[in-house]
Amino acid sequence: MLRICTLLVVLFSFHSLLFGNNISLSNVELKNQNQTEGTIMVSFDLSWDNSWRLAQGNWDAAWIFMKYRVGDGAWQHAKLDLEGHLTGKGTALEISPGRYNENAPFDAINNPALGAFIYRSETGSGTFAATDIELRWNYAANGIQSAATIDVKLFALEMVYVPTGSFNVGGTDAESGNTFTPTTIFTTDATVIPSGIGKYGGMEGGYPSGETAPDSSLWPNGYSAFYCMKYEISQQQYVDFLNTLSTTQQANLVENPLPASGRYGIQESAGVYSTSNPYLACNYLSWADGLAYADWAGLRPMTELEYEKACRGTLQPVTGEYAWGNASLNTSSYSLTNSGQYNEEISANYSTTTGNASYGNTFEDGPLRAGIFASNASNTGRMTSGATYWGIMEMSGNVYENCVSLNAAAGRAFLGNNGDGTLASNGSANENSWPGSDAIGSMARGSSFINGNSQNLRVSERFSYLETGRNVAYGFRV
Repeated sequence: MLRICTLLVVLFSFHSLLFGNNISLSNVELKNQNQTEGTIMVSFDLSWDNSWRLAQGNWDAAWIFMKYRVGDGAWQHAKLDLEGHLTGKGTALEISPGRYNENAPFDAINNPALGAFIYRSETGSGTFAATDIELRWNYAANGIQSAATIDVKLFALEMVYVPTGSFNVGGTDAESGNTFTPTTIFTTDATVIPSGIGKYGGMEGGYPSGETAPDSSLWPNGYSAFYCMKYEISQQQYVDFLNTLSTTQQANLVENPLPASGRYGIQESAGVYSTSNPYLACNYLSWADGLAYADWAGLRPMTELEYEKACRGTLQPVTGEYAWGNASLNTSSYSLTNSGQYNEEISANYSTTTGNASYGNTFEDGPLRAGIFASNASNTGRMTSGATYWGIMEMSGNVYENCVSLNAAAGRAFLGNNGDGTLASNGSANENSWPGSDAIGSMARGSSFINGNSQNLRVSERFSYLETGRNVAYGFRV
């Protein structure tokens, strides 16, 4: 039988009942091994605060995935079965495995489930708490012998579900006497050029880059449902990622020497990474770093059209709008209390009447704690929390959002496949249809803490320059 040396649990989370969603994995156990089929059940308890499922088909979820190693070998990604999972007890839930290629049939070896989305099965809100959830791991598909000695790490990442449906992209801002009308994405076929002429950061066209459509109908144009990270990658999340990699991979995925500015707290000692600012959004991430993280987690980068749907939802564009749906923006400088801690909060100039965001006019020292505006005691809703239509946080401000773009052939060739959980020996993502590490085919959206131009925080604003290296203002979301 499989011998378990240690069970390690890594939480992609925020650890306070008062100041975060407090996602928690506990009581992790491997049990009910079937040596004939080469499977074993991964059992755990899962909880987080401020969970929801709305009647219109929007919910938050946990993406659960596992890494393992045999003996002292390298950490590998566990291949899960498509079926045979158990929902446990507590909050009524659904389990939706995520395949490497969602457009192809399940195959235990070549197209396995690389994780599972777990979410409420019934309309409601509040604390999500379930015990004895079980995911079926097909360890034989990973090439593991039934008598091997293994270590495992289980990860949980907070996500938000954006449902299928049409939406509008581009802005309506008047420019040089022109009148712009919304561009509507109305089909899953990305090769169909939509009608309408929207404004996109000075660029016009039926698609943001003009009349050029993606190469494939599978290009994720946002019409189909997708999951998006509720928060930007945090420093602790990036540290946990680094600590499953080889020293060569690690060296290629961080700056050398490690930065000491912009509230960047990641440190290294004897090949083990830690951070003094675990709750802050992680900056100094290059496009290549973000791709590696997405590949490792079994997810993928988002496209710029998905970014707009994640912000705007089903609503019509509003002139000058930010992620919270209007052009109202706080311009007063924030002060902090409990700086860098799990309960970091705005102590002065949190606005109760305008949209709150971290940008050059409000806080330019570095990224703020993920979800900071929603947890403020004076929060009154979507605008003051800085939330998108679907409840995704910090899509305007904090750190730049790097997306797959339509502005170059490398972006238009994207097929939307997920990462396979495995990186190249140098730490690079190994997905050939993704834009490469040179960042051609990528585009920054949403602006950052260092940019004082409020226009750059707008939903339809595009940044046409490439950022190939690591920049104090750049993070990532998958």
